[in-house]
Amino acid sequence: MASDQYTIIGLGELLWDLLPGGKQLGGAPSNFAYMAASLGDRCFIASRVGNDSLGREALDRLNQLGLPTCYVQIDRSHSTGTVLVQVDERGQPDFTITEDVAWDYLEWTPEWQALAAQADAVCFGSLAQRSPQSRDTIHRFLQAARSDALRIFDVNLRQSFYSTEIISESLRLSNIVKLNNEELPRVIRMLDLGDGSEAEAARRLLRAFNLDLVCLTRAAQGSLLVADDEVAEHPGFRVAVADAVGAGDAFTAALAHNYLRGASLERINEAANRLGAWVATQVGATPAVEQHVLEQIKL
Repeated sequence: MASDQYTIIGLGELLWDLLPGGKQLGGAPSNFAYMAASLGDRCFIASRVGNDSLGREALDRLNQLGLPTCYVQIDRSHSTGTVLVQVDERGQPDFTITEDVAWDYLEWTPEWQALAAQADAVCFGSLAQRSPQSRDTIHRFLQAARSDALRIFDVNLRQSFYSTEIISESLRLSNIVKLNNEELPRVIRMLDLGDGSEAEAARRLLRAFNLDLVCLTRAAQGSLLVADDEVAEHPGFRVAVADAVGAGDAFTAALAHNYLRGASLERINEAANRLGAWVATQVGATPAVEQHVLEQIKL
């Protein structure tokens, strides 16, 4: 695929993070789409909000961020999603996620089918699959995407909103998986893939599900990327963390941007760590990215 601009979709939850300092628009797929758009690609959020004041505020905020709202569905029976976020002394977030909200009822529509067919990359996670309806819609979206599209499964294990079935089916539907160093051993145990080092576990995951890339993030300690014939490690960047909300989503956005353009694993790893680290120095998941940062990330 050769293009100056790719079509990238964040598929799943759109919600308000209720942070100690106030509310910020969030949800991993929407954070990802915003950061991917900041890097210059054509990005859309496929999600659902309530017909309420928080839903209207969410749409207004997306407009302010320069993101189209045409694929954000309006639910007249369920409220817009919220998450109570508490941040510890290391800047790491803890989430309490409201249940039975609008994004639990994603609908498969002709408009979403057309969007899926356009996608060069789709990022999705496990959280929005906690309800059967949204899980089915997400699976249909991924199946409707072109065979050469990136299907990035950003695992994001939250509370009890996942199962072995959700994880294994998501891995089968994806070609890239991103997870952190706390999630990897849990996923490996769930799937009964044995013991060993992080690199060995990532390699087994790659081969078991015929993936193109496994991305293991290690918070401040950087990341490990494992492909079939190549491995790349990055030690991370030392920064003063304001809060880490959205840092992993920024990592994924930089990964997608560089992977689509054929970058080496070393280049992808450096760019993804750099953007993730910068977002961790900011409050909230959707800060305006400074030009000098963009110049170091973009290809």
